[in-house]
Amino acid sequence: MTDASVDEFVRRAEQIYNTRLRAVLEPEHRDEFVAIEPESGEFFLGKTLSEAMGAARQSHPDRLAHAMRVGHKAALHFGLHVR
Repeated sequence: MTDASVDEFVRRAEQIYNTRLRAVLEPEHRDEFVAIEPESGEFFLGKTLSEAMGAARQSHPDRLAHAMRVGHKAALHFGLHVR
């Protein structure tokens, strides 16, 4: 995939989340993971990133899915916590 096609892929998945899924998923599935397959519009929930992506891969083995964490800006957070 080219940078432009990756950007479009992510944009489509995030649009599906923002317009169709956010209001439905955030009240009851906050902190879970959702994998969105933008071509079909299907989504797959999981308690873990691997679970959500595995379900997407099983349903659409020849397509990519975009993963997000329900109710968060990013699927994963990396950082250092200093005390």
